[in-house]
Amino acid sequence: MITVPTITPTEDFTGVNGLNLASMERKHEICSPFIPRRNPARKTSAEIISEARQSLRVQSTQRPFTPRDGHRQLFGKSSVRADRDNRPPSTFSLHAQNFDAPDSRPGSGTRLSPLDHKPKFPVPCDAEDPFKALPKPPTDPLEVKRGLPGGRARLLRSGSLTTLSPVEGHIHVKEQFNPGLGQKQLSAKRLPSTDHTEVRSGPLKTGRCRTASESRLMQPGVDSGVRLTEERAERKTELGNGDNSKSTKEDAESLVWNNMIAPLLQQLESMAAGSSEGSLDSLCDLCDGLHGTLAEADMLGRRCKRRSGILRTLFRLIDLNSAQLNLHIAKLCLALCVSGNNLLNICKLIFQISRSESNDILFQNNSIIGPVLGILSNEDVSSSGEALLYCVGTLKFLSGNSALLRLLLDNNCVGVAQKLIQRLCTAEDTNFTIAGHILVQLTATLRNLADHPDSRPIFISFSMLSELCLVLRHHCKDPDICTNISRIYSKLSSYSECRLALAQTPDCYQLFLELLSKHHQKQDLVVRLLFTLGNLTAKSEEARRQLFQCDACMDTLLQLYDTYQRRDNSPHTPSQKGPLSPSESQAPPGSVQEDEDVLVKLVRVLANMCIHPAVGPALANNTICIQLLMETIELRSVQESEELLVNVAATINNLSFYQEESSVLRRSQLTIAKLMLKLVLSSSRDAMLEATRVYGNLSQSKHVRDFIMQNKVHQFVVTLLDSKSTEMCFSACGVLTNLALDPANRDSLSVEGAAAKLVDCLRDFGPGDWQLAGQVCQALWNMIVCGSEKLLDTQERESLLEFLTTCLDEQEALKWIENEDIRDFHRACWELEFLPVAQKLMKTLRTPDLTA
Repeated sequence: MITVPTITPTEDFTGVNGLNLASMERKHEICSPFIPRRNPARKTSAEIISEARQSLRVQSTQRPFTPRDGHRQLFGKSSVRADRDNRPPSTFSLHAQNFDAPDSRPGSGTRLSPLDHKPKFPVPCDAEDPFKALPKPPTDPLEVKRGLPGGRARLLRSGSLTTLSPVEGHIHVKEQFNPGLGQKQLSAKRLPSTDHTEVRSGPLKTGRCRTASESRLMQPGVDSGVRLTEERAERKTELGNGDNSKSTKEDAESLVWNNMIAPLLQQLESMAAGSSEGSLDSLCDLCDGLHGTLAEADMLGRRCKRRSGILRTLFRLIDLNSAQLNLHIAKLCLALCVSGNNLLNICKLIFQISRSESNDILFQNNSIIGPVLGILSNEDVSSSGEALLYCVGTLKFLSGNSALLRLLLDNNCVGVAQKLIQRLCTAEDTNFTIAGHILVQLTATLRNLADHPDSRPIFISFSMLSELCLVLRHHCKDPDICTNISRIYSKLSSYSECRLALAQTPDCYQLFLELLSKHHQKQDLVVRLLFTLGNLTAKSEEARRQLFQCDACMDTLLQLYDTYQRRDNSPHTPSQKGPLSPSESQAPPGSVQEDEDVLVKLVRVLANMCIHPAVGPALANNTICIQLLMETIELRSVQESEELLVNVAATINNLSFYQEESSVLRRSQLTIAKLMLKLVLSSSRDAMLEATRVYGNLSQSKHVRDFIMQNKVHQFVVTLLDSKSTEMCFSACGVLTNLALDPANRDSLSVEGAAAKLVDCLRDFGPGDWQLAGQVCQALWNMIVCGSEKLLDTQERESLLEFLTTCLDEQEALKWIENEDIRDFHRACWELEFLPVAQKLMKTLRTPDLTA
C-alpha cells in the first residue's frame, strides 16, 4: 500500500479502503493489525472500532440447513447403507412366538463354550420324539448316592411359546395346593430359576398320585422341564438340603407369589382373552401394578425364581398389538433383566413403537427412557450389538421431539453416549460393522441433542467434541458417520466455548482436511466441514495459522474450489480458464445451488485465513487462488449468486491489503477493477459496498485511478455519499481520498459536487461517528490542498469552519452522550481519529488565499 512518511498542510492523505491515515505512525498503531503497537497492553476503544472497519474483515455466513427426515428409519435414503443387504432392517413383525420362554441365558451374561463331543444318553433315544425315552427316576432315593460320581445332568430344551398352556395351567398356584400337606411342604413347592439349564437327577416322590396336569411331564415342551425341575427341587427341600434362612426366604417369596403376583397374572390372562379398547388401559394398570409388586418384594432382575412364568404371560400380551401396552410390557421385561434373543426382541419392540411420531406422547408418560439408556450403559457390544443398535435408533427418533429432547438430557444421554463411544472404538476390531451401524444412530442422536441450548455445556463437560474427532479417525471411510459428526460441529462451532474446545483437540484441522479430500464428492459433508473451519478461523489468529500450516492445506482447498466451480453448468462463458480444465475436475452430483453453497463456505475460509500476516501474503501471491476468485466473479451474476460474489469481493479486499511489488494480485489489480464494475452497477447493496471497499484499496494505484475516472465510476462513488449508511459513506470517502491525490481528478470531483456532499455527510454523521468524521476531513483535505476555488463557495466554507470549531470543543462534541462507558469510547475516537485531521483542515481553510 502507499504510505506517506510525514504530514504537512501541502501533502495528501492516502486512503486504504476508506481507512485513511493521519500519519504513518498512526496508521501502524491503529489500522494495521500486523505491526505491533508501541504499548501492546493498551488497547483503546478507538482501536476496537478501527479494527472493525479495517481492510481485513471476517466474513460470516448462514449455517447449512439440515432438513428433517420425514420417515423414521435406521438409515435414510441418502445413507450409503440404504442398498446394503447386511444392514439391520427398520421394518419387521414381532409376535409372542418370536420370544424364548423361559429366558434361559445365564444371569452372569457369560457365554458358555460349546461342547466338543456329543453326549451319549444311557437309554435309547427315539429319533422322532426324544422326550418319549426320558429315563425314569429311581424309586429309592438312596440310589442317587450310589450313582456314578460327577455324573452330568441332562439338559432340557425350552420349547416354543406357542405350546404353553394358559397361565392357570403352568403357575400351579391353586392346582398344586393340597390341604393335607404341611406349610413347609407347601412352601417347598416353588419354581426354581429357569436361568439354569442344568437339572440334577433325583428321586421322585411316590407317596401321592399324579394330577392330570402333572401327567404332562413326559410331553415335549417347556412345561415338562419346568415341572421336572420343580418336583426335584421339592424333594431336595424335603430331604433337608436347604438351610433355615433359605427356607424362610422361599416361604416369603411363595406368600408374595400366591397372594399377589399369581392373581395379577391370572387377571392379565383373563382380561387379555376378552381384550377390548376399554381393557387396554386396565391391562397397562395391571402391568404397572405387577411391576410395583415385584419391586416392593425385591423380585425384579433375576432374583425372582418364577420369572419365566411372568415373562411367558407378558410375551403373550404382545400379540394384542397395542403400542401403549407393549411399552409397559417392554419396561417390565427390561426390569426383569431379559437377555439374549428376548432382549433383542424387546429392543426391537421399543424401536417399532418409536417409529411412529404419534407414539412420542407414550414415551413422555412412560419412564422407559431410563431403562433404555441402562441397556446402552451395561450391555456388551460383542454379544448384544444388534440390541444396542435398535436402542440407539429409538433415541434418534425420540430426540427429534423437543419435549423428549429435554428428557434425554435430564437422563444423562450425552454421558451415556460418551461411554458407549469409548466402548465402540475399543470393540471395533472384532465388531467393526455393527459398531459402525450403532455409531450412525448415535451420532444422529447427538446431532439432535446439539440443537438444545442446554446441551452445549454438557457436550463440553464430557469432552464430546474431542471424542467425536476420535470417531472420525476410526471411521474416516464411513460417509454416514462423518456427515453426522460434521452436522454436530457445524451447529456447535457457532458458539465460542465450543469453538475453543474443538480448537484444543489435537490435529483437528489436519483431520478435517483429510476428510475433505477423501469425501470431496459428498456435498453435504464438505459444506459443513468448511462451515466449521470458517467458524474456527473467524476469531482466532492461532486457528488461521494452524490450518494454513497443515499438510496440503491450500492444495486441498483450491482443488475443492476448482471442483465446485461448475464451469459447465454456468450460462456465462469465462474469458480465461481456471487452473484446471473442466475435464480435470469432475463435477459432483449435487445441484448448482448446493455447489454454490460449498463455494460460499470455502471462500469464507480463505477470507478469514488471509487476515493472518503470515497467510495473507502467501495467498496474495498464489496464482491459482487469484485466478479462481476472478473466474467466479466472471462466471456468475449478482442476481443469482449474491452471497458468493460478496464473499469473493471481501476475500479480494482482504488480499489487496498485501500488495507487494511481485505479488500476483498486484499484477492483476486492473483486471480485478474491471470485474468490480459488475458489483458496483448491481442492485445489491452488499455487493456495491464490497466493491467500493475493493476500489478503496486498489485506487492507491495510478492505473486503477485512471480506470475509475475513465469509466465514470467516480460519479457513482459520489452518489454513495447520499446513502444513509455510515459504512457506505465511509468506503466512498476512502475512494474519493485516493482519487483526489491526482490534481486532474479534482476538477471532475468538483463538477460532481463532491466537496458539498462531504460537508453534508460530516454534519449528518460526524457527531455520532468520529471515525467517519475524520475520514471526511481527510477527503476534503486532499481536494482543497491545491486551493481550488470551485470546491466550496464562501458560505459553505464558513459553515464548515463553524461546524469544525464547535466539534473541536470536547465538551460540545460529547455533550449529548450520557452513559460514561459510551462517552469514553467516543472520546477516544474523537481524540485519535478526528481531532488531528480537523485541526489541520481548519488551518488550511483559514489561509489568506482561500479566505480572500
